[in-house]
Amino acid sequence: MERVGAHGGKRWLPRLLLLAALSWLLMVYLHAAVFHAPPVSTPPHTSHVAVASDCEDCRRFLLRQEEQLKKIASASASATASALPAAAAGEERQRPRGGGGGDACRGRYVYIHDLPPRFNADIIRNCRKTEDHWGDMCRFLRNDGLGRPLADRIDGVIKSEAGWYDTHQFALDAIFHNRMKQYECLTSDSAEASAVFVPFYAGFDFVRYHWGYDNATRDAASVDLTEWLMARPEWQRMGGRDHFLVAGRTGWDFRRSNNVDPDWGNDLLVMPAGRNMSVLVLESAMLHGSDYPVPYPTYFHPRSDADVLRWQDRVRGQRRTWLMAFVGAPRPDVPINIRVRDHVIAQCKASSACTMLGCARATGSTQCHTPGNIMRLFQKTIFCLQPPGDTCTRRSAFDSMVAGCIPVFFHTGSAYKQYRWHLPGDHHKYSVYIPDADVRQRNVSIEAVLRAIPPATVERMREEVIRLIPRVLYADPRSRLETLKDAVDIAVEGILGTVARIRNGEYVDSGGPVTEDPPNLFSSTESRFRPKQSVQAVDH
Repeated sequence: MERVGAHGGKRWLPRLLLLAALSWLLMVYLHAAVFHAPPVSTPPHTSHVAVASDCEDCRRFLLRQEEQLKKIASASASATASALPAAAAGEERQRPRGGGGGDACRGRYVYIHDLPPRFNADIIRNCRKTEDHWGDMCRFLRNDGLGRPLADRIDGVIKSEAGWYDTHQFALDAIFHNRMKQYECLTSDSAEASAVFVPFYAGFDFVRYHWGYDNATRDAASVDLTEWLMARPEWQRMGGRDHFLVAGRTGWDFRRSNNVDPDWGNDLLVMPAGRNMSVLVLESAMLHGSDYPVPYPTYFHPRSDADVLRWQDRVRGQRRTWLMAFVGAPRPDVPINIRVRDHVIAQCKASSACTMLGCARATGSTQCHTPGNIMRLFQKTIFCLQPPGDTCTRRSAFDSMVAGCIPVFFHTGSAYKQYRWHLPGDHHKYSVYIPDADVRQRNVSIEAVLRAIPPATVERMREEVIRLIPRVLYADPRSRLETLKDAVDIAVEGILGTVARIRNGEYVDSGGPVTEDPPNLFSSTESRFRPKQSVQAVDH
């Protein structure tokens, strides 16, 4: 019996050794599959089955283990997918894809700083404040900064359902911020971003403390912003040179130290952060700084490509009964030696081919604050006269272009040295230029110059103006154009290009890169047009 038992033990020894070897292999296999192999597919197992092919029980055991491994791998893959942040998954779905599955946002990602509310929301919270020339801005901040909807039931010039609003010319801070929330290439990872947007409401901050406050109060929010930004890790990457913000007024309003009037504006663009960041303004001061001009907001804010195309067709087919028109008020505060607007108004009044919408500067005057009147006049006119006023640029230039009216400029600083991202470099394609000196010295007839332009040339110029309409308007912030690019799209492209050139060590200047220093547009006796207008004035 003992011998038989011993013999039996020897007979089972090979099987025991085989089971031990298989168990060791199984442990190695499980460790590799669970802790090292990617949880996406069933691990290979043919070698294990081959080793156990002479043992039916072992083969069944291994097959059961393989089924468990499949379940483990599947569960691991599901857990990994569910661990992705919901916001990141949603963001990924919104990102456009290039051909062949590539990332079309590469090089275009923008990160938005989550600023404390004191830099934006708190600034506009007291929008009904009436002292210090603020006025009631609440109605202009409705609809994400677009203002109240407009509807012209008389002749259908503008319709609220087509994207027309009573938009304030200085509401760009809110409009641009809300549009950036719809930007197609946003990222929550600042390391992935090519540019960083700073949603500081600089234009509204200018207004709330402009009248009756000392300079320290005017600069307080900008100083606070500088400290906040420079403490952020995103700032350290390029010293803030990849950051940009929108200050929805002229560059002169944020350069008090460089202004003729030491009591005008704050010093945002003179502070360290302002000097390093790119700042989008309605008119650049052109002092080799970091302020880049973008169009003034108009009344038209389409929600779709179809809205734009319908409007373009409308103005293209419009019957224009006036040769030229002017909308605006005199500027008696401007020094007489550079006051060209008075001469333009005088020539318009003396011509039977010119129509005019005079804008009284008296408090309570609404004549030039009625969008329907303005757009109705521009649509009936071939050429719209755009002389400088308090500053070189005017909102009216963009209102007239949206109406398909060809702008007539009298100063190179009104458009040609501004808006280089949004308007063609060849200004003869879309506008007429008559030197202001010739008008002031009464050496030229505006009407004669315009009548001398051949009809075929006029048609080409008007078609170019109509083509430019999407580029000079701001789409409704609650939507996004499908294929057309609006002023925000063009501006962001300009910022991304500027940051890329800075990274490459190239020289950049306001409005885009230049190969040489731009000429001084103002003589020593007219360093700029003094901004003596009310902060609420609408310069049509």
